[in-house]
Formats: sequence, structure tokens, C-alpha cells
Amino acid sequence: MSTHPARPTYAAVLRVPHARRTFAAALAARLCYGTVTLAVLLSVTRATGSYAVSGAVMSLFGGAAVFLMPLRASLVDRYGPRRALLPMAVLYGTFLCALAALTWRPGAPAPLIATAAALAGTCAPPLGPTMRALWAELVADRSLLRRAYSLDGVAEELLYVSGPALVGVLVGWAPPASGILLSAFLNVAGTCAFVTSPAMPGPRPQPRGKSPGGGRGLLPPVAVATGVGLALSGVELLVLAFAAEGSYDTALVPWVLGALSAGSAVGGLVNGAVEWRSAARVRLCWFAVGLGLVIAAAGLAPGLWTLTVAMACAGAFIAPALTTAYLLADETATEGARTRAGAWVNTGVNAGSSAGALVTGLLIGRLPLTLCFALAGGTAVLAALTAGSRAAGAARVGGGGPPARAKSRVGEAPR
Repeated sequence: MSTHPARPTYAAVLRVPHARRTFAAALAARLCYGTVTLAVLLSVTRATGSYAVSGAVMSLFGGAAVFLMPLRASLVDRYGPRRALLPMAVLYGTFLCALAALTWRPGAPAPLIATAAALAGTCAPPLGPTMRALWAELVADRSLLRRAYSLDGVAEELLYVSGPALVGVLVGWAPPASGILLSAFLNVAGTCAFVTSPAMPGPRPQPRGKSPGGGRGLLPPVAVATGVGLALSGVELLVLAFAAEGSYDTALVPWVLGALSAGSAVGGLVNGAVEWRSAARVRLCWFAVGLGLVIAAAGLAPGLWTLTVAMACAGAFIAPALTTAYLLADETATEGARTRAGAWVNTGVNAGSSAGALVTGLLIGRLPLTLCFALAGGTAVLAALTAGSRAAGAARVGGGGPPARAKSRVGEAPR
């Protein structure tokens, strides 16, 4: 089921049959990922009294969720969202409930907490990649699909801002482990509503003889996504160090990072509304370069308010870069590997974020902050240059661009 509106708009995206119900259910389930990280961190810290244990548990939980996402996404592509997502959500919710029970009161054994967290992360449903793959099923018009991806990206940004705030309100009157229970409920209930949508396709096996997920064509969007993750995780620590070095109140730091998120939301909406003439590969590289240059220049800010403006400008490139990366991944993916292709981009962002936080933490205090900002921005620029060279090489080898593919329709051949 698709639509070809005369004038693609965000309103037209939501008028696509079944889009509102499906998107709302997906967002409800994905809100879990905005609440669960802080809830687990607070719960484990309270239960064990050890920041070292908390860090180890969070690494196991996040690592299992991020690095196994392409594998879980391949199950969605192979068996279809209805058959694959619901068992994942039930297992994920079950292990989160076990983790909540273990951390409800102090004194639980750290190995049991770590095991429950790792098992929960292993089962986390790839809801974002699945929703983006479903947008490609619902919408055949590429301009409208770009708006759908932009709307999806902005909504996801808001989830990661509102999720921690929701946990903060909840732990004001309940144990932190209640946030884990809330996360489990959101994920299971939202996934149930998501998979029962009439828009949900069935499984479609990958055609034989084709590389899964797009092969070499997937490298540019994954490279840029990784570079963006590296740059952004570094920025979060650098803003905190900037405030401390300048003797500013560190309570102002969330407002600076909020400007980054606000800029991303505005940039995502503008990116979806503009009728671009350049190819997605070209835009992808320029967005990453713009992000990197603004972050590098932000290190020269004379004060915190100037840095806030710079962060808003940097944010304007985040959602466009990631949205374009997801679009390009969808274009290069084979028919049976759309979810997996999007999951690789998602993995790139999160893996870059983990590595960036580690490296930046080691560099702060050893190098001037101005140089640290330049290095953080340089990772995005380097990723763009790498993606550009990869794309150019693929174009020379393959004769330019991904092969055309027929757009499938929900309700036709089962997927």
C-alpha cells in the first residue's frame, strides 16, 4: 500500500494508510530505549553501591544491544516483524523484570545483575530499523520517504530527551528499579501494538546470490554514522570540561546539550522539507563535513553562551546526516535485507558513541580543549572523506549507483 502525493509534506506522510497507528505504536515501544539506560544506571548503582559495577553492567547491557542488533535485524528480515519482534520483546521484557527484581533493594550479587542485563541487551528488538524499513514499504515516492525518515529521526531525538526526564520524575517517588519496569512495559506493549498493525509485512527471503544488506554500497552510510557517533559522544564530555574549565555552573551543561538536540530537530525537519537536487551520497558527505567543521570551531568559543549557539548550529547537521545515511542504506539494500541494512547504520552510530566517549575521556586533561574539539570534529570530516572515496570507488566499479529495484507494496507478496 503506497501513496504518490502531488506535493510531499509531513502531513502527507501521516495520511498514508495505517501510518499514524503504526508510527505511534513504534514510538511508544521505542520510548523504552530513552528510559532504560538511566533507569538501569540508577538501579545498579543503588543496589551495589559501586560505580565500577555500574559501568561494567552498562557496558554489557549496551554492548549486547548494539553489536548484536544486525543479527536480530536479520531475523526480522527472514521471518517478518510479526514472528520475530514479539518473541524478542517478551524475552527483553522478562529479563528487564528480572533485573528490576534484583536491583529493587541493595545487596544483590553483581554477577546475577550483570547476567540479567547482558541477556536483556541481547534480546532488545530492533524497532527503529524495522520502522524505517516499513516506511520504505508504505511509501514509494522517494521525496515523501525522505520526509518520513526525517520525521522518524526527529521523533526519535525527542524520545531520547523525554525518556530520561520521565525516569527523573518517576524516581522522585519510587525506587529506581521502577524505571526498569516502566521500560519493560513500554517495550512489550508498544511492540504488541506495532506488530498487529495492518501495515506490517510478512517475511521475504533474501534473493540468492546477492550480498546481504547492500555489500560495499553500505560502507559509506555506516562510515558516516560511525563518524557522527564518535564526534557527538566526544562533544558531550567536552562541553562538561569546557564548563568546568571556565568556572561555569555545570547545571548549565544540559541546556547546552539541549541546544544540540534542538538544532538536530530543526535541521531534520528542514532537511525533509527541502527538495534536494544533489544525490544522497553527496549530501551525506557534506552534512558530515559541516558537522565536523562546526564542532571544531566550537572549541574557539569565548564563553558558554557562544558555545551553546555553536552546539545548536552543529546539531542542525546531525539529523540530516543520519537520515540521509538511513536513506542510502535503504537504497543499497537488497529486498530481503532492509532492516539489517538500517541496523548496521544504527550500530555504527552507537559503536562510534562508545569509542568516542572512551577516547575523549582519555584526551581531556592531556591536550588543550581547543585541540580536543578539533579532533572530535575531525572524526566526522574523516568519515565523510572515507565515505566519499568509497562511494566514488563503488561508482567506478559498478557503473554508478545502486541497481534499480521494484518497490514492493504492503499486501502483495508476503515478506
